[in-house]
Amino acid sequence: MDTDCRALIAERIRQRGPVTVAEFMDLALYAPEVGYYARAAQRSGRTGDFFTSVDTGPVFGALLAERFASFWRSMGSARFDLVEAGAGNGRLSRDILDAAARRHPDFYRAIAAQLVERSGPARAAQRETLASHGPRLAYSGEEVPSGIDGVLFANELLDAFPVHLVEMGQSGLFEVYVDLESGRLVDRPGPLSTPALAEHLASAGVTLEAGARAEINLAATAWVAAAAARLRRGFLVLIDYGYEAAELYSAARAGGTLATFHRHLVDAPAGRAPAGPAWLVEPGSRDLTSHVDFTSVRHAAERAGLETVGITSQTWFLLDILDASPLVAELSAPDRLAERLALKTLLMPGGLGSTLTVMVFAKR
Repeated sequence: MDTDCRALIAERIRQRGPVTVAEFMDLALYAPEVGYYARAAQRSGRTGDFFTSVDTGPVFGALLAERFASFWRSMGSARFDLVEAGAGNGRLSRDILDAAARRHPDFYRAIAAQLVERSGPARAAQRETLASHGPRLAYSGEEVPSGIDGVLFANELLDAFPVHLVEMGQSGLFEVYVDLESGRLVDRPGPLSTPALAEHLASAGVTLEAGARAEINLAATAWVAAAAARLRRGFLVLIDYGYEAAELYSAARAGGTLATFHRHLVDAPAGRAPAGPAWLVEPGSRDLTSHVDFTSVRHAAERAGLETVGITSQTWFLLDILDASPLVAELSAPDRLAERLALKTLLMPGGLGSTLTVMVFAKR
């Protein structure tokens, strides 16, 4: 099926030659009007293509509100910048603000909510989503604001950044490009588009085995460095899928992790099937994602002056919040069954709890 996004990518290749997988992904996901995220205000949920912690209901936001309120108290500041990157239509920020208003009114009054989102339709939906919190909404835009005193957080943002795809050949590392062949999108080998790709693997202490493919997310480490520069004082909280570099680039994942999600079905990661890799199919109509290299993210944060507070599974991160909160007792009420079931979904091993990792960094 030909799509406007596919036509855009094909024309780009005709004009400039083969494109990196990172450029292909950027167009497929974010090209104005035709990219996957550019065409809709919301992509997750039971009627969408994938399911996130936000889709379980407001309890996830309520738990984050508990932790962010403790951040605010530890900082002792009159104003608290609540900055969500990759905020979508604002549902998670709304759930946090709802819980803060109900449970911590002093904290709520200190909040200046700032939503960062690249998708135009999603940004347009934010004011309606947060209509009941209008006075608390201080900013909605594409760029992370500077001078943040509070928390900058992102839920499943880094795994959606465009990645370069590399492969270890017999003569060394090469990059995979997207090209046209008889009108069909295909993957082709080529020289590295930047020496930063080999430097990334070397910095992580990784040597790929012959024939192994791997994604390198230069955009993620660059974003973390820029975010740290914009954080004047407070915390950076990142929730995402991924592994430490030694595991991510191991023989167990020699095909890479780049995959597509469509109607809650995941296609196989990058490979050499006769028809080509699944991630080339119908660009603009499917989500594209790859697992995050936590080692490189941590190194980028620490090089930028942040302190690593903790890296743990979402299960243990949320259990730690619950341990210091009366929320569990409140959720035992008969009319809170839906929230109890949502909490179970967030915590259960094998589900969102164990597959998502929470990284917390601080600038004191």
